[in-house]
Amino acid sequence: MAAVTPEQLLLGELTCLVCLDYFKDPVSLPCGHHFCQACIAQCWKRLRIKFPCPECKEIFSQRSFKPNRQLRNIVEASRKLTQEPAKEPEVGTVCEKHQRALDVFCQEDQTPICVVCHLSGDHKEHAAVVIEEAAEDYKNQIRSRLESLKKEREEILSFKLSGEDKSQELLQQLKTGRQKIVSEFQQLYQFLEEQERFLLAQLEELNQEIGKRRAEYVAKLSEEISSFSSLISEMEQKSQQPASEFLQDIKGTLSRCEREKFQNPEAFSSELKWRIWESSQRNASLETIMKKFKDSLSSRERLDKANVTLDPDTAHPRLILSADRKGVRWGRHTRQDLPDNPERFDSLRCVLGSEGFTSGRHYWEVGMEAGGVWGMGVARESVSRKGRISFTPEQGIWAVWCWEDQYWAPTSPAKSILFSPSWGPRRIQVYLDYEGGRVAFFDAGTGDPMVTFPPASFAGERIRPIFWPGSNVQLTLCP
Repeated sequence: MAAVTPEQLLLGELTCLVCLDYFKDPVSLPCGHHFCQACIAQCWKRLRIKFPCPECKEIFSQRSFKPNRQLRNIVEASRKLTQEPAKEPEVGTVCEKHQRALDVFCQEDQTPICVVCHLSGDHKEHAAVVIEEAAEDYKNQIRSRLESLKKEREEILSFKLSGEDKSQELLQQLKTGRQKIVSEFQQLYQFLEEQERFLLAQLEELNQEIGKRRAEYVAKLSEEISSFSSLISEMEQKSQQPASEFLQDIKGTLSRCEREKFQNPEAFSSELKWRIWESSQRNASLETIMKKFKDSLSSRERLDKANVTLDPDTAHPRLILSADRKGVRWGRHTRQDLPDNPERFDSLRCVLGSEGFTSGRHYWEVGMEAGGVWGMGVARESVSRKGRISFTPEQGIWAVWCWEDQYWAPTSPAKSILFSPSWGPRRIQVYLDYEGGRVAFFDAGTGDPMVTFPPASFAGERIRPIFWPGSNVQLTLCP
């Protein structure tokens, strides 16, 4: 690469970065860079808030520059030193063919010629002008095009500065968005950690309680086994005695043998089984857990066993309610003379529970004969009481049905969830989670889940128990 001469260095210091010409009315920016006053004014023409330096890109909050008179004087002095002496017009250049001065310009071939070329030869018929006139005319065209090129360059520069400014705004938006995402995820991480600690603590509590209940259950059964073993050993020894000795106090011996039949105690309470089932439900689906993070998972609501009684004002005239309003059966040949009030079912052999729920988690137990025909569940307060309706969520009823040994839960007029318990349950637990929109049914004897309906929205409406006893079946609310 050729070395830079001192003249070139000086020329570079005296040249505006924008117009690439000598400074004209130079001004200085706060960052220390210099530009023509007209050039910097054009660069900042469309800007209103941020004003960048075209060279170092430093941003200024306002239009701020100062005239630099010292630089202007240096430019004027240097211009005379660096400019080459003006050359004589090229009319002194001679025609190679005629050795005469090129003082004519052929307009058709656009080339300088001499007078002899113009009067004879190839250019004889061509239009021509004096070379000075042609030069002036073309200089004017060049000046016009030069102005157009400078304006276009200024527009491109303005676009460049505007684009850089816009990119800065977009980068700032991305930075703000990133900070927001980081902050929100930090909160989410903290919340998830809290929920993890809470759920693990719940599981540990259940683990300890199961161990405790198991130890108590085994200890009680072991005590009974020991008692029976002692009695059996005594009876075996008694049977080996001679007749006279054997018959002594035979009545007491027989009395000890006829002890009360052992009743197997309940190893694990229904409430404990509920809590274990709820824990498994919470761990079954990550999507469900995420959806209910800040309400159902973080809350520690109690699971209330509802004391449900039957509402006689809603009972079908052929239904017979017990005196304590805890049992209901179908009176096949009995139709009571009851007022046909708006609350009463007149077609479906149904009765509602007196209690209604608008919040919380509740369960109640219903006993029935094995097999048979029956239905039970929950219903909206607004469920139709007149005429025939289907037992579906669309009609405001979430229920299970039993027809002899077949069980199903209608989810729509055309669809049902079919299920088969391991054996016919004698007691059913009905579970209602109002805020979660869940209705589920369990075998109260084993604690095994039977069926769970898809989540629903109760929309603030009161939800009540509903019962449908079939022929030869009595439904009884367990205390």
